[in-house]
Amino acid sequence: MKSRWFFLFFLISGFCSLVYEVIWLRLGMAKFGVTTPMVSIVLSVFMAGLGLGSWGGGRFIRRFDRAPASTPLRFYGLLELIIGISGFAAPATIDAGYRLLRDTGRGFAWGSPVYYVASGVWVAVALLPWCTCMGATFPFAMAAIRRMHGEDSEHSFSYLYLANVLGAILGTLIPAFVLIELLGFRGTLHVASALNFLLAAAVFLLSMGAVSASASTAERRALRVAPTNSTGILWLLFATGLCSMAMEVIWIREFTVYLGNVVYAFAAILAMYLGATFTGSYIYRSRVQSGSRPGESINTGDRGNVAWVMLGLIALLPLLFADPRLPLPELQYTVAGFGYGAIRAGLGVTLFSGMVGFLTPMLVDRWSGGDPDRAGRAYAVNVAGSILGPLVAGFAVLPWAGERWGLCVVALPLFVIGFRMCRKSLSQPLSQPLRKSLRTPLYAACVALSVLLAAFTKDYGAKFPHRIELRDYAATVIATGEGMDKRILVNGTGMTVLTPITKVMAHLPLSMLGRPANNALVICFGMGTTFRSVMSWGIHTTAVELIPSVPKVFGYFHPDGPALLESPLAHMVIDDGRRYLERSPETYDLIAVDPPPPVSAPTSSLLYSQEFYAIIKPHLRPGGIVQVWFPGGDDATLASVARAFRNAFPYVRTFQSIAGWGIHFLGRMEPFPDWNGVALAQRIPARAAADLVEWNEGTTPPEMMEDVLGGEKRVGDLIGVDPSQPPIGDDRPVNEYFLLRSIR
Repeated sequence: MKSRWFFLFFLISGFCSLVYEVIWLRLGMAKFGVTTPMVSIVLSVFMAGLGLGSWGGGRFIRRFDRAPASTPLRFYGLLELIIGISGFAAPATIDAGYRLLRDTGRGFAWGSPVYYVASGVWVAVALLPWCTCMGATFPFAMAAIRRMHGEDSEHSFSYLYLANVLGAILGTLIPAFVLIELLGFRGTLHVASALNFLLAAAVFLLSMGAVSASASTAERRALRVAPTNSTGILWLLFATGLCSMAMEVIWIREFTVYLGNVVYAFAAILAMYLGATFTGSYIYRSRVQSGSRPGESINTGDRGNVAWVMLGLIALLPLLFADPRLPLPELQYTVAGFGYGAIRAGLGVTLFSGMVGFLTPMLVDRWSGGDPDRAGRAYAVNVAGSILGPLVAGFAVLPWAGERWGLCVVALPLFVIGFRMCRKSLSQPLSQPLRKSLRTPLYAACVALSVLLAAFTKDYGAKFPHRIELRDYAATVIATGEGMDKRILVNGTGMTVLTPITKVMAHLPLSMLGRPANNALVICFGMGTTFRSVMSWGIHTTAVELIPSVPKVFGYFHPDGPALLESPLAHMVIDDGRRYLERSPETYDLIAVDPPPPVSAPTSSLLYSQEFYAIIKPHLRPGGIVQVWFPGGDDATLASVARAFRNAFPYVRTFQSIAGWGIHFLGRMEPFPDWNGVALAQRIPARAAADLVEWNEGTTPPEMMEDVLGGEKRVGDLIGVDPSQPPIGDDRPVNEYFLLRSIR
């Protein structure tokens, strides 16, 4: 292909598309809840738009087969212009839908299914039109290439796909590692919009000088290249889309325990997947440019079928590299640990991703022969599989089978394809047998090795021989340990331990109320210690937990836990705490928030942000107190958290933890009483006082309260450790994006 403009166009387009996908997902979670169903809704709408646009765009552009090259080129430029507008319009639409659902649902008993349907419909309204335009760029650009460059136009999809994947890699890394920290989410969106506008302008300029290929050239090409009508290709595209995206969901659970629960870990996994996909696509394109006919030879020759036969085995490699017995150190949340985790993930996912990157554009090229309409339909089939894959993995396979056996289940269709491929030829409508040398021996060897991988590898839970392990659509939960060394891990990340710190989260603010308390809300259940301590006051207590399996292990840590959950004073809610507050008319004397560790965990800023505190304040009864636990972090994060909290509440007190690490932030709308430890201890009921000192043998309640008060800090001093930092907000998650300041 003589013109390199289209490669640049789709590189930029791929960059912008990933920026939009990641940030729209984050905006959707901030407004509608950090829940697995909501994440699935946003991603499904995004992918559905790509598929719809690819299919519809191909059908639409077919009407202009005889139009000059400038016509499809200008249509393509118009699409990029519209996509650029989405950087401003989509967030505004999401905000409008959030306000509408919030105001409509306030005071009504909105059940979660109803809310999910309503929010899902609004997400579709906000995102689907723009995503449809993104999907239509492929057939529109292919139509322009076909009119402008007759040579090699039958491989135009793979050419654009290669550029798009390279742009997606950049769109994964540059925003996560640079732009969001500097500009925030909306600022990064505006950068993407500006690039789309520049791209559209460049396309319109190119269209002014576009010259169509001669009719005779087009006719010669049409005679030389005939697209394949085998429906087997479409089934393969659907299967590869479904399996690869389902595996990506499983990979995240498998390797997060080694990479760490930070945004950079998720960006790294996605970048590895895309980088390997790019490599596979590049190898395919290199063969195209070498003058061979790879679209045909890969489907009929031995090497192509070897790839299909081996694909199931390669899909199971993560079983080996996620095995905790592999001799690589585990140093979570350190640079070295991240590096070792990246080695594990890279070895596990890149070979499979590279093969999918090789096969997907090859299949679309073979099906379409450069025809934009056929390419659009083929790509839409692949996208349909990509939509279904995460839903199957997240809501069916992982809760039922877990990470290790779930990967085996998802790989089963690939073994079926491998068996079929070692017997049939795709390019001859699955009818001509291959050489006998590629039949039983190779397939049998792959199956045998796969059985060995499944039988002899272990998952992360094997590190804890004595454990309770539960799985659901959101996470894998492990409860382990004995005595005071018990632990709870969610997707391999330790959430908390048995510590009096979590008791202080309840007893300190309740004793400071200055009047009897009637009710309390605990956001983030963990081991249930704070919930249990609040219950010891004999008041109505609501606990909100995101992960369904977490409350089910309450009894492992506290023998009286199941009975407490059965109490008429207890109310357990499985939901996102922020979303629950927005839909609830209830007010509370205490709202205790214990965000999940580490402080840099993805979306944790949504529980430290000014916007969250604005949601909390209407739910405080007169004189009510909010307690937010900050486990500690770098100076910039501490200053940002403290500034956001001080901006939200007129009266703030902060206390160093009794264990010497972490800070309790207490805020209210009226002054705090100036009581000493003895006075506070006297306000604690006998049962609650016993709970306070349960794990501090020989210590009295007044001594514990004096210990807490002795660690008081001035909030201004906390801000002063790095006064240049802005307050944490939904748009500026200072705690989550920290790479640039950490290397300065």
